[in-house]
Amino acid sequence: MRYRPVPNRAPLQRDAFIPLPLGSVRPLGWLLRQCQVQAHGLTGHLETAWPDLGPDNMWLDGKTEGWERGPYYLDGLVPLAHVLGDRVLLSRAQRWVDSILTMQDDDGWIGPVQAPGRAPYDQWPVFIVLKALTQHHEASGDDRVIPFITRFFRCLHRTLDERPLRDWGKHRWADAVLSIHWLYNRTGEEWLLDVAGKLALQGHDWRMHFEDFRHTGKTPREGCVLHTHVVNNAMAVKTCGVWWRQSGDKDDLKAVYRTIEMLEKYHGQATGIFTGDEHYAGLDPTQGTELCAVVEYMFSLEELIAIMGDAAFADRLERIAYNALPGTFTADMWAHQYDQQANQVLCTVAPRNWTNNNDDSNVFGLEPNFGCCTANCHQGWPKLVKSLWMATPDGGLAATAYGPSEVRTDIAGVPIAIREVTDYPFAQRVRFEVECDRPVEFPLVLRRPQWTEWATAAVLTPDAGEQISFHLAEPWTAVRRTWRPGDAVELILPMAVRRERRHHNALTLHRGPLVLSLRIGEERRLIAGKARPAPGERSPDWEILPATPWNYALCENGPLRVVEMPPSDMPFAAECAPVVVKAAARRVPEWTLADNSAGPTPESPVVSDEPLEDIELIPYGCANLRITEFPTCEEPS
Repeated sequence: MRYRPVPNRAPLQRDAFIPLPLGSVRPLGWLLRQCQVQAHGLTGHLETAWPDLGPDNMWLDGKTEGWERGPYYLDGLVPLAHVLGDRVLLSRAQRWVDSILTMQDDDGWIGPVQAPGRAPYDQWPVFIVLKALTQHHEASGDDRVIPFITRFFRCLHRTLDERPLRDWGKHRWADAVLSIHWLYNRTGEEWLLDVAGKLALQGHDWRMHFEDFRHTGKTPREGCVLHTHVVNNAMAVKTCGVWWRQSGDKDDLKAVYRTIEMLEKYHGQATGIFTGDEHYAGLDPTQGTELCAVVEYMFSLEELIAIMGDAAFADRLERIAYNALPGTFTADMWAHQYDQQANQVLCTVAPRNWTNNNDDSNVFGLEPNFGCCTANCHQGWPKLVKSLWMATPDGGLAATAYGPSEVRTDIAGVPIAIREVTDYPFAQRVRFEVECDRPVEFPLVLRRPQWTEWATAAVLTPDAGEQISFHLAEPWTAVRRTWRPGDAVELILPMAVRRERRHHNALTLHRGPLVLSLRIGEERRLIAGKARPAPGERSPDWEILPATPWNYALCENGPLRVVEMPPSDMPFAAECAPVVVKAAARRVPEWTLADNSAGPTPESPVVSDEPLEDIELIPYGCANLRITEFPTCEEPS
């Protein structure tokens, strides 16, 4: 099928970009290999490795679980199956979809009325189901989906007064509004907007929450409530933008920036994420961030890029996706953490300075601390792939985030494909190759990331070579021309290593969208499962201990040498990191462990009599153990 974007229908506000349907964009190069790593790892084996998602799950008409874990899994399985075109995953996703589409009561309610240990008629897991079904419909055209979803929203319309939003659904109401707007754009039934209005009235007021933001430090254990919960906040990042589509209130747009500003100012980390282990945890780089929050912040940014079109959201999306996302998995994606740390030197079952998480929160495994991340982690890579490209309101295409990929759509009735050939974010060159049956005019929109001031591009034609060269002076540049088969655009994004000051005057180094971390030798200890599990066997849990020193201070203005190599079949494996930066540093012997983590970062500059050493920094996502925020020391003589 040909994939056509569906714009917002009045009275909804017009989006800056129009998301392309699932299946329009496929990964290439290292990103394809990374999605395949995911498919061959935990995602592809979870139904046999984890009883919660086995054949007895209530969403498969069984008797166990029946709350958010099945829907979370489907919300990642559906996009992964379609961006890969993987027959096994497609079949598996179809089985879940077919089961759910039989699970509708006469009144329109979807799925189990009451999951074990949960209150009856909990709307939250249904909101996730709707996201999965809308993606399934976009990719497959399944004509059962729209009437099915419509009946549920009629049920919600009738019952919200007597069964109002509560708990998780009350704080995550914007996820339901996304599906309402999706449905309204396809059916035009105005009562749907009334349902969205009810949800907004009953839902937590995130705009006021951040307007009068009072959570400026680490949350005390007795203060851990739903509005301080890290995942609720990651989802809330998009809330005011989603609601602006319907409200038209410019203050809702301002609230989006306020939300990100407050999270960054008081809890931000170098990777673009904010701390929460499992509640607001402050600025210290040894506080954790839950994996669910990583993938949900990514999804929030992907929605906001479409709604508001701010290139800064795409910059942050890349920073989270290319650092925090891989940084919380083993390279083979068989194991994940619940909490990652920017300064992470010991991953063991031991008490740490979390707000309220358990002792196993930062080990790599099947289900550390709690199983929500085991179910929810799967959406990260495939939804990023889907969001690399979007349509423009004037009939063009925008490369909203960069990564090796191919987009296929119709423009002015002409089938068109653009292949994005690149090793980005590990390399600075991005090439766009245009394929079309005949010449077609449209704008191709390119982004200049904020971290570079001198991005350049050149339009190349197969007959004349380089034709037009230009500088990307603005965050977005539209290349408007009649494109012919074989045309290409070469984009250069210079990636000088940048220095950033952080908490306690620490120093973090960046290169392009990559955050750089100390390469630390690892000693792995298997604490559960099998290192190489057979089908149906439990996947491994690992403790990871340092095998080399970690307590270094960087020479602040010391020489830096960058070494690049092509990404491997496991792009985020530490042993073959695609980028290595060699730097000068000195050991700081008094910087030691505290509470089973790296101690507080010494205030810079530090004095050290230790000899000068060459250390290696690698991408954050390649490092299971790492120092990311360094003290600085005196310069080498």
